[in-house]
Amino acid sequence: MKRSLVALSVAAGLALSSAAATSVAQADAPPKSNGKAKFVAPLVHAHRGASGYRPEHTLAGYRLAVQQGADFIEPDLTMTKDGVLVVRHEPEISGTTDVASHPEFASRKVTKQLDGAPLTGWWAEDFTLAELKTLRAVERLPALRPESASYNGQFEVPTFEEVLDLREELSKQTGRTIGVIPEIKHSTFLHDAGFDPEVAVMSAITAHGLNRPNAALFVQSFELTPLVRLDDELGFKAGLVFLVSGSGRPYDLVDQGDPRTYTDLLTPTSLKALVKDVDGLGVDKSRVIPRNADGTLGTPTVLVANAHKVGLDVTPYTFRAENSFLPVDYRIGTNPATHGRMADEVTRFFEAGVDGVFCDQPDICVAARTEFLAR
Repeated sequence: MKRSLVALSVAAGLALSSAAATSVAQADAPPKSNGKAKFVAPLVHAHRGASGYRPEHTLAGYRLAVQQGADFIEPDLTMTKDGVLVVRHEPEISGTTDVASHPEFASRKVTKQLDGAPLTGWWAEDFTLAELKTLRAVERLPALRPESASYNGQFEVPTFEEVLDLREELSKQTGRTIGVIPEIKHSTFLHDAGFDPEVAVMSAITAHGLNRPNAALFVQSFELTPLVRLDDELGFKAGLVFLVSGSGRPYDLVDQGDPRTYTDLLTPTSLKALVKDVDGLGVDKSRVIPRNADGTLGTPTVLVANAHKVGLDVTPYTFRAENSFLPVDYRIGTNPATHGRMADEVTRFFEAGVDGVFCDQPDICVAARTEFLAR
């Protein structure tokens, strides 16, 4: 393990004790891990930006997230035909752009195998960056997020380079170190298509001075191979986060004939092996507090304790304010789009000892954290 994922809480303007403030006063130079990683305060990651309020993965969404107090912004990375890292949730782009309304690109609609399953649509790797820049972002969940949908058509698809530039700009504007936590999407798929996203990420972060142990940077993936490659082969020096879904297997392991599931990789023995290459876990929140059979929030598992025991931090995803995504006992009314008691839900996870949270509405998570720390 290279280092602990250390909260940039002072930079975020949190009202910490003087002792805690001293321990993280150098927000871009976190202290070395003592082998049992714990934050001074849990981080708030803006999941794809302030994606509860603006179309996801847009510069406007990232700006709003930082204005709302987020510590880190999260861009998902895929690649264009000409090898440029761009920010989209998936390589298939019809759900988050207006590509379907562009008749000049109608012939680009194709079916491909993504992680072993057929998917029909338009694919980032079939477009040059110049072509992608003619598209505009749209809200992925318009029925639940009409406010965000009102911004459809206003924002471009950003490049990773533009997000890194924005991170530097926002850090200067706010006077606090804004972190970035990019996710390499579908690395096996991209390699099969002739791309090398890990090398492209290394080039971008090195150019921005972020390839160092104390940088406000964590690279994440649902696949193990790209993380191990970054750590062992490519000279990566910042933080690495292994993402874990609620079920299933990492596709790189499937592709390699490795039978291990995500659950297998979370056993105490496997966690001891993981810590050699990664610094933290980004887990489906059901791995930390599952829901009961009736849809209510249940009892915390032992995952956080087991991970902390070997020096891994745990950051669950994704906290969303709409009733549709909340445990039934945290909903308000019956409208699936109404905001329920997400602040109370996320507080349960703070109480369970998590080291950060991924949030679609960063302002709610920041406010809940402030109240939690003031207890």
